[in-house]
Amino acid sequence: MPGFHHLYEGGRIQEAACLVHVRRNFYDLQVARASPLAAEALMCIGGLYAIESNIRGRPPEERLHARIIRARPLLDSLHQGLEATLAIMSKKSEIAAAIRYALGRWRALRRYCEDGQIKIANNAAERALRAVALGRKNYLFAGSDPGGERDAAIYGLVGTAKLNGLDPEVCLREVLQAHRRPSRQPHRRAVALERRPSSRSYCPLAPGSHHFSQVSIYFLVDT
Repeated sequence: MPGFHHLYEGGRIQEAACLVHVRRNFYDLQVARASPLAAEALMCIGGLYAIESNIRGRPPEERLHARIIRARPLLDSLHQGLEATLAIMSKKSEIAAAIRYALGRWRALRRYCEDGQIKIANNAAERALRAVALGRKNYLFAGSDPGGERDAAIYGLVGTAKLNGLDPEVCLREVLQAHRRPSRQPHRRAVALERRPSSRSYCPLAPGSHHFSQVSIYFLVDT
């Protein structure tokens, strides 16, 4: 299987790895083996989450500044400790496997310290895709690659609406109507939509200048 690595070629798309998956490996070891090495890694990861808890809800610029000052040194310390531990552990040990998993994704794990909009974990995105995973047997075939891309765009739109506290059906109807009706003055229509009072019937994603493929990425960032 080719995986997703080809998406990051050229640098147009950058990978941001999820710290939850790294933590889970060490947590499972701690529960099963009471490993002091796993406990030490969990303590360090817990410190990173404490930083995120303190800056949650702040503007991206403030989050980035806090991460640079507080999280980067902790990440560097964790990285050095993992490398030192891996050098003396059996390559076949479970702790070595957990460490290799983390180190193999380290550049992507650090990326949230380069952009205040990126989250430390992708739990929100995974929750948004849970409905897709649960229902995949009901809609196993998209018909074609373009059909699959259109499905992904719709999933992104619905997920974005939910995260913004909007009714997905109302939001979807608004976007589809905006794309069906040709407007002689699309910029004025966009301004009019932005000026409407906030409510569950208002969809800020409807301006005619948007495409579904653009809308589908919005729920991946912290606004």
